[in-house]
Amino acid sequence: MGNCCVTSATASHENQKKKKKKHKGKKKQNQFFVESRHHHQSNGGHKLIVLKEPTGREIEQRYEVGRELGRGEFGITYLCTKKETGETFACKSISKKKLRTTVDIEDVRREVEIMKHLPEHQNIVTLKDTYEDDNAVHLVMELCEGGELFDSIVARGHYAERAAAAVTKTIIEVVQVTSSY
Repeated sequence: MGNCCVTSATASHENQKKKKKKHKGKKKQNQFFVESRHHHQSNGGHKLIVLKEPTGREIEQRYEVGRELGRGEFGITYLCTKKETGETFACKSISKKKLRTTVDIEDVRREVEIMKHLPEHQNIVTLKDTYEDDNAVHLVMELCEGGELFDSIVARGHYAERAAAAVTKTIIEVVQVTSSY
């Protein structure tokens, strides 16, 4: 028996080429672009609005954005410091240029809405503030040090049964807390 979800690299590459040809030349108006009355935009007077109610437009007024902590498909996470208290947080900055489809935009909106409604728990990241400017959406959240669980598993090579049980217990607790919400 083989793995039904695995395709060869060649087949995958061919499928991507077919998809590109199929969608080439079809430009669909993005429903999230709105007329800009206050800002003259180079993209024909339209600007992309992602968040319904951000904390503000200028993250730099409240936070000092520092060094890069990591990168993802849509954005970069930075260390940021709240100017008035010196508290450190993580700021996930999502480039609007990378939000190419309605699905991409809805994913960001959904991420923010989910994070806003998550319960307080020691193993759940807390969203602190949201900012949106002309170039990016910025999500300021609790800073979690120690890295990704996946990276930890890969680095270790394997987990002892007791350590694996502790990680599994934590995951189940978080699922329990969030499923009752």
